Amino acid sequence: MEAAAAHMLNFSQPFDCELLDQIVAIAMDGSHPQRLAANEFLVRMKDHPDMWKRADAILETSKKEETQYFGLQVLSEAINTHWKVIPEDDRFGIRSYIITKIVGLASSDESMKRNHSFLNHLNLVLVQILKQDWPHNWPTFISDLVESSKTSESLCENNMRILKLLSEDVFEFSKESLTAAKMKAMKESMYGEFFLVYQLCEFVLGASSKASLINATLQTLQRFLSWMPPVFIFETSLLQGLVNVFLPNPDFRTATLDCLVEIASLQLADLSESYRTMLPQFLALFINVMQGIIPLTVNLRAAYENGSDDEQLFVSRLGLFLGTFLKSFLPVFEQPDCSLTNESTVVDALRYMIQVSEVDDEEIFKTCLEFWYHFAKDLYTVDLALKTSPNSVLPGAPRASAKHVVYEGTILHALRIVMIDRMAKPEEVIIVEDENGEIVREQTKDTEVIAQYKTMREALVYLTHLNYEDTEAIMLEKLEQQVSGGMFTWNGLNTLCWAIGSISGAMTELDEKRFLVCVIKDLLRLCEDQRGKDNKAVVASNIMYIVGQYPRFLRAHWKFLKTVVNKLFEFMHELHPGVQDMACDTFLKIAQKCKRKFMTPQPEDTQPFVLTLISDLTRHTNDLQPHQVQSFYESVATMLSDQGPAIFLPRDQVVFRLMETSTAVWQGHMQRAAATQAASLRESDTLRELSRILKINAKVCSAAGAVYLHQLGLLFRDMLNVYRFCGEQVVAAVAAQGPIAVRHAQVKLLRGLKGDILDVLTAAVEVCAENAEQGATGHELFLTQFMPGILDEVLRDYQQSPPAAREAKVLSFFAAAIGALKDLVSKDIPRIMDAVFERTLEIITKNMEDHPEHRGAFFTFLRQANAHCFYGLFSIPAPHQKMVVESIIWAVKHTERNISETGLEILKELLENVVSNQSVAQSFYATFLVSLIQDILAVLTDRLHKSGFRLQAEILQHLCHLAPRNQLQVPLQAGLDNSAFLRDHISTILLQAFPNLGRNNVAVFVHGLFNVALDINAFKQHLRDFLIAVKEFAGEDNSDLFLEELEAERSARLRAEEEYQASVPGLRRPQDVDFDPDL
Repeated sequence: MEAAAAHMLNFSQPFDCELLDQIVAIAMDGSHPQRLAANEFLVRMKDHPDMWKRADAILETSKKEETQYFGLQVLSEAINTHWKVIPEDDRFGIRSYIITKIVGLASSDESMKRNHSFLNHLNLVLVQILKQDWPHNWPTFISDLVESSKTSESLCENNMRILKLLSEDVFEFSKESLTAAKMKAMKESMYGEFFLVYQLCEFVLGASSKASLINATLQTLQRFLSWMPPVFIFETSLLQGLVNVFLPNPDFRTATLDCLVEIASLQLADLSESYRTMLPQFLALFINVMQGIIPLTVNLRAAYENGSDDEQLFVSRLGLFLGTFLKSFLPVFEQPDCSLTNESTVVDALRYMIQVSEVDDEEIFKTCLEFWYHFAKDLYTVDLALKTSPNSVLPGAPRASAKHVVYEGTILHALRIVMIDRMAKPEEVIIVEDENGEIVREQTKDTEVIAQYKTMREALVYLTHLNYEDTEAIMLEKLEQQVSGGMFTWNGLNTLCWAIGSISGAMTELDEKRFLVCVIKDLLRLCEDQRGKDNKAVVASNIMYIVGQYPRFLRAHWKFLKTVVNKLFEFMHELHPGVQDMACDTFLKIAQKCKRKFMTPQPEDTQPFVLTLISDLTRHTNDLQPHQVQSFYESVATMLSDQGPAIFLPRDQVVFRLMETSTAVWQGHMQRAAATQAASLRESDTLRELSRILKINAKVCSAAGAVYLHQLGLLFRDMLNVYRFCGEQVVAAVAAQGPIAVRHAQVKLLRGLKGDILDVLTAAVEVCAENAEQGATGHELFLTQFMPGILDEVLRDYQQSPPAAREAKVLSFFAAAIGALKDLVSKDIPRIMDAVFERTLEIITKNMEDHPEHRGAFFTFLRQANAHCFYGLFSIPAPHQKMVVESIIWAVKHTERNISETGLEILKELLENVVSNQSVAQSFYATFLVSLIQDILAVLTDRLHKSGFRLQAEILQHLCHLAPRNQLQVPLQAGLDNSAFLRDHISTILLQAFPNLGRNNVAVFVHGLFNVALDINAFKQHLRDFLIAVKEFAGEDNSDLFLEELEAERSARLRAEEEYQASVPGLRRPQDVDFDPDL
């Protein structure tokens, strides 16, 4: 292979295409021993700067299709990476060659069919050339293409595909692969010459009878419709032709609907008044034609099930078109008084949408759901404005808009039924029917279903506000059919109960009480009546889901709340998979929203219910698995987190009572360990039981808050002794057996117990900011009683442990401690850094993959130290300071996205701290500035770190603007101005990294880096244009370069959505609604 490679890359020798065919064949042969070497050689060959000179020989000489594709890859690489440095005559020759090949292969239908895939690749290569040369170096391209299309139908069909690709690149993907100036020039040229393209499309659609050409033209037209000037749509025969001629034809109707979807996607604000008045006529024409294709009297659901693939695709596109059109243009049909023009047309369109929504296809329903959500929201908004207007108090004032009245009688009842019957599964429900028709516990969450449920829940909330009585009547009728009507089915009951749970808060408290009491009584009766564990499990899961969704009702009705909780305790003894988990989850949710009810005495109860719970704790938990027991303890601890003025219980004493049983077991093991000289701690069962106790303590600590710190005081000294013992045992095992010992079961148990202790300590330090009662703050308790022992024991163990046995949770604990205690631990930073810094770097810098937990925890620790203990961080010795900066840069260069971005965030925060602390700033810049600029440029211009573009740009701007803003006082190079030195240095490294760049291009780029007049947005655009111009990123997915803008838009949308949801009763999930238990 090496000899063949040397021969192929020797450009003084004649090109041997047969040898290349052999190498390509080896690379394609999965079983060939030299396949890897062949692939590596082909990559080297493709990247060779002169290989493009042999592309024509490959394409003309090779008889193997795979080799010809390789020849096209060579050309693509040359066009994308160094087109501008290829001599002009050669560029023209390549362009002419590609055109000649395309014309030859598209000369007849037979040739096009035979060479379909290869011709598509040639088209892509031509478009890549166009992105380089058009319009400046190839101004006649559009006119040339249009003229050549008139010579034959087959060539015209291929030209349509080229135009389609060009439109996609210019108007859909150009932002990520072209500079701003180039993109602007191409769009202006396309706009300027579009009339020629439109004439060609109009001519083909009017004159050709060739089905493939007409479909290709419609597909190309679809790509143009999203940006073509509206005059071509509304002032030509285009709309009439699409609806009257092509929509009724089965061969073209799907492609026609795709075109109509693009028209429906136009922004109403971009259309003139004259164009808007044409929309009702267009919809009426469309509905009239549709009545001839699929009459409204047809059962579309049944027709869809029996239809062909093309017919089903047509129904899918129909839903997409109608949903998009109505969402965009329904306001055109509405009068100022909210009545409707063309009422029958609009209602018929909505009836079609209802029928499409009933089709048994999840993807089609999702398409319809987006429209129905906006439809219901708009109706609610209009009605709300009407009800809150000053005139609403006048006698006879309407309570609903005119369009609501029309829709209520024709559409909304059917829509509520669709929403209830199709309701998606909520996240809280974990009992599902599997593909075998069995009821099982859900193993993984379906994020798409969760998102769909959110949309459906909000839509049904709006529909409930519009007519609560109708929603209630539908739900109760369906529930009666499930309970007494002999129509019980798992899916029917599930969707109904999910819908019932989804409208929590959308009704008045009085209506909610009446409705919910009826629902729960019927469901409890159904649970008693059903036979079979699966049936009971389904009913139980629905009861638990519904009661968890109505905390307002439960808080207002203690007897009902107590009945529900006791029912949950019954479910905790049910061994069907998932029922116990869901019972524990629901109990926790109720505890979070109703904790005041459990912490205060209630009528007819002699003591707060939390004390009753604790007394019966063993009975409630004796059938639960360990993780479920932890959840139960967490629920009770959540109740104990209530610190309101109505609470008279001594919470610290109640915590002691809650933990009494587990504490007694713990102390028994400690006494046994003392009696056996710690021999009992080597027993696996003992280690597992201690681990379970510690996990319970961690849950209780996180849930109860700082009041738990008194309980921690009972265990703390024993915990440190156990930690020391486990650490010594692990060190001894590794010393005796080598690093492989950490994989042994006993050592895993010992390390797991150490991790559990660290989890408890981490939970404790995270909650210590709260009031711990008994006159002491959590900070004081933790700093005085716990932190000294932790520093001694945990740091000593980390220093003494071999690399394979060092616990990542140590780093997580100290990160949490710094975040909670802030500058109170600043004096301890040098000691902590001395113990963990080098020993952690030793683990994580060997490669980029191993020890991900240590890596993430280490950089979180560094970030917290920099944020809260900056002076402590810079009081460590200078060599350690250098290692800190080097470790941050190592993180910045890491290929794992979250580590790289964490490194960038730490570096940005570090630089902000440095610039505000002049005592360290100038020495820091003298040591690190030049290397930091070089490192940031390295990650900015490689292909692995595009997701960090925003932070890279902000850091680079900060570094480059230090000198022009006179914030850099120390000389970086003797005898040279700092700005001049940095400009020269950056220019040198860029020219070395990108030899194809000219000095003028580099000079312009470097000048922009130091231009303080550029704000951050202009600075980022300057960087984007440079990255695209050097072709390092051409042809790749560069969406991450625009990630900040997308994230900013998303954040703004989320904030607006949260504000709006808070204003609509029932729109926020009950668990997301804050409430004041003192009210």
